[in-house]
Amino acid sequence: MTIDKAVMAFAGMVVLVSLALSLWLSLYWLLLTAFVGLNLLQASVTGFCPAAIVLRRFGLRAGCAFD
Repeated sequence: MTIDKAVMAFAGMVVLVSLALSLWLSLYWLLLTAFVGLNLLQASVTGFCPAAIVLRRFGLRAGCAFD
């Protein structure tokens, strides 16, 4: 698995968990969904992704987006 795929999988998982928590606990969990969306947007513009840095330290190989 490459860093690109891992970042997308992690972001998707966090969004789904956030949506479930907003249904069961509080609508404030939607702020986490907004944060993930904004982080994906800024990563696409700047190329800086904190999750990619952490995943690289875990030994995942870089894909085409995070070379």
